[in-house]
Amino acid sequence: MAMGSASCISLVVLVALATAASGQLSSTFYDTSCPRALAAIKSGVAAAVSSDPRMGASLLRLHFHDCFVQGCDASVLLSGMEQNAGPNVGSLRGFGVIDNIKTQLESICKQTVSCADILTVAARDSVVALGGPSWTVPLGRRDSTTASASLANSDLPGPSSSRSQLEAAFLKKNLNTVDMVALSGAHTIGKAQCSNFRTRIYGGDTNINTVFATSLKANCPQSGGNTNLANLDTTTPNAFDNAYYTNLLSQKGLLHSDQVLFNNDTTDNTVRNFASNAAAFSSAFMTAMIKMGNIAPLTGTQGQIRLSCSKVNS
Repeated sequence: MAMGSASCISLVVLVALATAASGQLSSTFYDTSCPRALAAIKSGVAAAVSSDPRMGASLLRLHFHDCFVQGCDASVLLSGMEQNAGPNVGSLRGFGVIDNIKTQLESICKQTVSCADILTVAARDSVVALGGPSWTVPLGRRDSTTASASLANSDLPGPSSSRSQLEAAFLKKNLNTVDMVALSGAHTIGKAQCSNFRTRIYGGDTNINTVFATSLKANCPQSGGNTNLANLDTTTPNAFDNAYYTNLLSQKGLLHSDQVLFNNDTTDNTVRNFASNAAAFSSAFMTAMIKMGNIAPLTGTQGQIRLSCSKVNS
């Protein structure tokens, strides 16, 4: 009997070790080591979004820009490097919010919660704070010791991407076309800079509502005003809902890369479905966010738990 229970215990240990080695994430990862972690992240995000609704979109974008480069490893938070890449420089925001949350977590549980996990949970909490769906986040990511500006430049899709370029960029990360259309729905919140939609409103695209284009020109002149902002979703700019897709149906996508999803193409039906069925969008978005959060995480003994999110431990 004793023999049996001993071998049973060793089997449990072996399974646990195998799980750690194979890079399985778990929603209960911090239940014992830092039970207050998720509540601390949630309150930090809620405070930030309540003082600046745009911050919800910024934190969601940080997570996306992290996961698409080297996987979800907080490489985007390291000073310099990826932050200087074209898709990131002058537009990524929210570093201070993540730093504040990290400082608080360090005071509760020293060197326990990774910056990569903070980013992932903060993305979910941002969506919730703006009225969107909630989902259970798998945890246990560790932080990278490297970052890559060149990978950020090659792997992050841009505002002028075509539908096929978007599909290819997402497929490279094992995200399918439905995932891509659902994740594009993150543009139901947040703002974009004039330089990213100027060409579209000044005749570069024919698939744009003319009244909508004219309304944008006042704050986005043909030259200058590059960093002037416009809402990605003019209907309900600070609510996480499915209005992004309804806008596409009437050719009111702000970016070229938004409107290509509804332009007599293979993604039209998915857009129609999400526009008419908010629950279908929520469900697809949650599925895609969990899949994105699972891109090549560092687990077990890989990487490190950074003490400060902006620099590697000395």
